[in-house]
Amino acid sequence: MRAKDNNSKGIVLIVIAMTLFAMQDSLIKFIFEKSALYEIFFGRYFVAAVLLFIYIKFKKQNVNLKTYYPVLTFVRVILHFLAFSAFFISLTYMPLATANALFFSCPFFVSIFAKFFLKEYIGIRRWSAIAFGFLGVFIVLNPNFSQFEYKSLLPVGCAFFYAASMTITKYTSDKDDVNTQLFYFYSIAIALCGLIYIYMGNGQFNNANYDSTTQFIFREWFINPTYAWPIIILMGFIGALAFFCVFNAYSIASPSVVSLYEYSLIIWSIMIGYILFDSVPTLRTFIGVSVIIGAGIYIYLREKVKDQMIVTDTPNR
Repeated sequence: MRAKDNNSKGIVLIVIAMTLFAMQDSLIKFIFEKSALYEIFFGRYFVAAVLLFIYIKFKKQNVNLKTYYPVLTFVRVILHFLAFSAFFISLTYMPLATANALFFSCPFFVSIFAKFFLKEYIGIRRWSAIAFGFLGVFIVLNPNFSQFEYKSLLPVGCAFFYAASMTITKYTSDKDDVNTQLFYFYSIAIALCGLIYIYMGNGQFNNANYDSTTQFIFREWFINPTYAWPIIILMGFIGALAFFCVFNAYSIASPSVVSLYEYSLIIWSIMIGYILFDSVPTLRTFIGVSVIIGAGIYIYLREKVKDQMIVTDTPNR
């Protein structure tokens, strides 16, 4: 059966995935005051790696341990680390909907990177859409330059680094298959977590005078294992299931169709933020979100018209 015949199933899978990502983000807001940032990273990566190993064994697939791009593979993991460090930190002080809305500037960065690093052609219409999308980011941020808090840019920084990592993934996928990329991704990521634990895992850089966000970064690991680790493990399962749904959605359906439904993450974030955290986005945020979504959808549609899938083939989460 061709991919276009499975669009309905792909849409269901992508909506499920976005719901799971919104749940995962909300769990971080619950847990960040009783755990450490990279402790969460380690738990999520470890659970995902175990599940990947079980899946590969169950499917009787092979993993080619030879990577043709060792340096780029390492850089990709570092970029992913930087991306979601920024995003998880932003969730400690920013509403879910706002953080995810700003993260959806990712397609604009992907298009820019594709132009300069993948040598893809970007026409004036898509450049205009990118500029319009960044106008939406500006509206959401609502900067008061005399008292602007630069930490509000962290989700945008996440989008920038994530877009760079996805550009590398697209570049290296010509020789390294998915299993090879995932194997090295989780191996390097878990090793990096181990190094971070050795360097600051006992909380030597933490200070009681720091605010809760800074303590989240430097807090000692494993200080609340009975409370934190069931949630961290749950986050690992949720994240792995979400990515499984994303990859299956993109493999069985037309990417130009399912990619549009990734924006349902913002809707789920608004709903969960309101129900769990009594957070309601401002009118200005709604306007900015609408501009970002509109620009993103236009870029997707232009790629389909031009039969030049750059952003569309790259999941946002």
